[in-house]
Amino acid sequence: MNVNLYGTQGKWVMVDLGLTFADPAYPGVDLILPDLEFIEKNAGDLLGIVLTHGHEDHIGAIPYLAADLDVPLYATPFTAGLIRGKLEEEGIAGQVKLRVIENEGSFRLGPFGFTYVPLAHSIPEGNALLIDTPYGRIFHTGDWKLDEQPLLGRPSTAEELSAIGDEGVLALVCDSTNVFNDAASGSEAAVREGLDAVIKAAKGRVLVTTFASNAARVQTLGEVARDTGRQLCVAGRSLDRIVKVAKAAGYLEDFPPTIDFDAAMRLPPSEVMIIATGGQGESRAALSRIAFDSHAIKLSAGDTVVFSSKQIPGNEMAIGRIQNALSAKGIIMVTDRQAHVHVSGHPGRPELELMYKWIRPEIILPVHGEMRHMAEQARFGLEKGVPKAIVQTNGDVLRLAPDGPRKIGNERAGRLILDGDVILPADGTTMNERRKISVNGFISVAVALDKKGQLLGEPAISIQGIPVEEDRADFLEEAREAAADVAGEGIRDEKKLREAIRLGVRRRATQWTGKKPVVEVSLIRL
Repeated sequence: MNVNLYGTQGKWVMVDLGLTFADPAYPGVDLILPDLEFIEKNAGDLLGIVLTHGHEDHIGAIPYLAADLDVPLYATPFTAGLIRGKLEEEGIAGQVKLRVIENEGSFRLGPFGFTYVPLAHSIPEGNALLIDTPYGRIFHTGDWKLDEQPLLGRPSTAEELSAIGDEGVLALVCDSTNVFNDAASGSEAAVREGLDAVIKAAKGRVLVTTFASNAARVQTLGEVARDTGRQLCVAGRSLDRIVKVAKAAGYLEDFPPTIDFDAAMRLPPSEVMIIATGGQGESRAALSRIAFDSHAIKLSAGDTVVFSSKQIPGNEMAIGRIQNALSAKGIIMVTDRQAHVHVSGHPGRPELELMYKWIRPEIILPVHGEMRHMAEQARFGLEKGVPKAIVQTNGDVLRLAPDGPRKIGNERAGRLILDGDVILPADGTTMNERRKISVNGFISVAVALDKKGQLLGEPAISIQGIPVEEDRADFLEEAREAAADVAGEGIRDEKKLREAIRLGVRRRATQWTGKKPVVEVSLIRL
């Protein structure tokens, strides 16, 4: 969920505006957005939003937050195509200015100068940003790796990056994701060889799942289908979108023609290869629907599913659920543990060391990773000769120059949730209430009283998520008795009576279950 702000002379620019995906701590929520409170308060001084590349953790929040900021967006053609599609889906394309910058292009925003510097990544037009300021130049890497045989685009050469270093760089703001990896990430060309071997050996249908945004892998898979004599079928809206935008931007020009689901199912199994979304266990993605027989594509015993992606920490259970369902059908599975079917899009230690050698910054500022990754890159950078390093947490305000680096303040940097169609605080009343209900259950109590405050009839009790199962009727009877006992005590103050009933019913529920459910009490005067 990347959002970076750079400020000088009272003006600000934002680099990237991404989102992240919710975990079980946010029941009922799919997407988490950054809380931009600080820059919203200073929106009059924000000059623009500059995007490094098209991954969701860098552009995903744009449809939800960019219109309110009311500043132009800047992106290279492929990234701009993805953003345009998002804005159109939300019906706000006319409200957000999107300015397309040619690859390796430059532009100015107030006291800032920007130049796009192409670097290899798993999506077309992965870019670093060379940011000129009155106090020095920043080299903001975005996501990157080194690849001597990239399939899409032309990344900058060692000579070109060294030339940037020759002119002086104040700070290298650098991807930390794979800092603990002693080996380089590897080339996409090597993945083609690994996939060729796996798929040539497969007897039945083959399905390969990968990140939809990994257009380089999609290109590889097109070539693998051709290499192995299989016709290609694409399953997943996000894959369709990526292919469409990539072709419009001049990529995937030799991607093989695809067939529809019906044609794929009519072909002999050994003649078809499917690319599908859902390798991270997403319940609504194509692979999940195929695994649980709710998709037009069907797999059976002897077919093969290849996971051509890295398992993201936190997704283990969701992925395991799908893999168990596939195993129950007798489907063969291949992951990067069994064969060379994936390489990362982020730099290992050898690549980081080369980047330090070429750019030669005064300061290393690690980003993109958990604290352990960023702290390790700071240590590694110092070990490899970078003079200074600083590690920040969300909300830290750092001075890079003059007289830096040092922390000079902290601003609130919270989270928002997209709950249905509504944006809310991630730890606000709604989500806290939902967490309590999801953990402890819910009891609704309705009590009717006459004008003198005397109980009329029995209290009405309904429960949701209370673990009483076959004892439900007995529990409801005791809960009604608890509510009636309190209502009969003659408490005249309505607020106190409601609270006393709530506590009485919850106490009885705790005795039964050990839980403390949320109890809602309604008083009806007749």
